[in-house]
Parts: sequence; structure tokens; C-alpha cells
Amino acid sequence: MLNKALLYRIIDANINRAVEGLRVVEEVCRFILRSRSLTNRLKIIRHKIFDILETSDLKKFIGARRMQEDAGRYLDACELKRKDIGSIFFANLQRVKESIRVLEEYYKLINTKKALEFKRLRYLLYELEKKISKKLSSLLASG
Repeated sequence: MLNKALLYRIIDANINRAVEGLRVVEEVCRFILRSRSLTNRLKIIRHKIFDILETSDLKKFIGARRMQEDAGRYLDACELKRKDIGSIFFANLQRVKESIRVLEEYYKLINTKKALEFKRLRYLLYELEKKISKKLSSLLASG
């Protein structure tokens, strides 16, 4: 099995990626789409991530953090390029889905019940993605 500290680092990085990406998507729904409903649904998912985790787990994950050793901490050139709000939305939503999938997979090693909760969140995101994408595409097309 993977060293616990490495496992915790993977989980910690993906919690951060998921929550940060959700916040970016949430802001698109709040300020661009002006949708209280979609904003609240994303906020619930963001908070649900922390509900799934336990405070003691979070402390372990943060304690295992080694930013100076993280090969992925530097920005890729593609991360610096965004052409419009739509590209910001899609890049961040993709990041969130990937991160939640990573959490789901690695939690299978430590808590299968929580892994299933992350899976449920992922499917909620797929549903929301369709609704938000439709609204955002319509708004961007209308100028």
C-alpha cells in the first residue's frame, strides 16, 4: 500500500483543487449568470466535501503537505491562457470533476463509504454541469 503521508498529500492536493475550482465556478453562476439556485447548489457541494471529511483527517492531510516538494506547483503555460468566461468556467469545472474522481479513488484505500459519497458528488456535478453549460452558452452567444 501507498505510504500514508503520500496518500494524505494526494488527498490534500485534490481537496484544495476541488474546493478552489468549485468557488470559481460558483462565482460564474453568482455574478455572470446571476443564478441564486445554481450558486447555492454549488455551495452545497463545496460544503459537502468538508462534511465528508473529518476534522482529524483534515489535520492529517494538512500536516502531510509538502509544497516545496510538489512537482505540480508551477503553472503550466496553458493555465495562463483563458479566452473568456466560458473557458474559465469549463477549465475549473473539469478540474473539480477530476479532483473529486481522485478523492473517490484514493478514499477506496481508506474509507469506502466516503469514496461512495465522493462518487455521488461527482454525479451531482455532471448534472449541474449540463444545466450551467446550457445557461452560460446561451448567455455568451447572445453577447
